[in-house]
Amino acid sequence: MEDEASHVRALGEVLREYDLDAIRVKIGGAEYELVRREPKAGPAVVTYAAPMQPAPLTAAEAGPAAAPATAAAPANVKRVKAPVVGVFYRSASPGAEPFVSVGDRVSAGQTLCILEAMKLMNEITTDHAGVVTRILPENGELVALNEDLFWIEP
Repeated sequence: MEDEASHVRALGEVLREYDLDAIRVKIGGAEYELVRREPKAGPAVVTYAAPMQPAPLTAAEAGPAAAPATAAAPANVKRVKAPVVGVFYRSASPGAEPFVSVGDRVSAGQTLCILEAMKLMNEITTDHAGVVTRILPENGELVALNEDLFWIEP
């Protein structure tokens, strides 16, 4: 328990030092997520979530486009990976159309999404032309460095 508390304290320091809104880290079998929420009055509050396990999806919830997280990409797929840790956004603003959707044809240099990192909006572009076959993170989800964002087939 002492070791777990030291992990949480260290992550809280990183959260404050880099002025992050959230941080999620997996250490061994435990996953820690700290989210800073600004109350109406008073200092920032850091919350701690115990090790999380995702709830299994029913076939109806999974839908036809969903695949297991461990699914291997076909050999010809080009992966667009997250260059920074940040929050994934499919569109420029909440009411706007997504930059791309599954099935869209994209060209090299085209913007695919935005990653918000340290209050900066980073446009993520592709180096590959082809068809978007999969969008892996959900809108508003925190993504890790080098995590797959998109699969593009030529």
